[in-house]
Amino acid sequence: MGELVQLLSQETKIKVSSTLDKSVGKKHLTDGSPESCWTSQQGTPQFIQLSFDTAIIPKRIMLTFQGGFVGRICSIDIQRSGNEEHSKAKWERWTQVFPEDINRKQTFELPGETVAQGVLGLKLIFEESSDFFGRITVYDLQLLGQML
Repeated sequence: MGELVQLLSQETKIKVSSTLDKSVGKKHLTDGSPESCWTSQQGTPQFIQLSFDTAIIPKRIMLTFQGGFVGRICSIDIQRSGNEEHSKAKWERWTQVFPEDINRKQTFELPGETVAQGVLGLKLIFEESSDFFGRITVYDLQLLGQML
């Protein structure tokens, strides 16, 4: 396996299901500041969708939640790179991770060998929240892997 690199960059397009208000918007997911975060509105499911200009092989995802606002069941869907136009590529369920209700960074290894051709999109779908109202708060999101 080659060396892992940070796959999220300024070119990564990020879309979220909802935002509580402008002070906790999606730009805070990857700004590197431990003081800022993205917080969703209430209700489940909530999602974070990442779109890439070139194919990637994701190997490891790292999330830092606010305790009490954790997406406890997180399904990860992907758009495989292929012949179809990126916007028309269908989403498919890839794997699931199960974050704990804690405030520290959590790391999850991903089954990269199953996407050897690469992916152009990755969607984290938080099906459950530790918050009674279904809100999710993420202070940091990192995605490591390989560029194709």
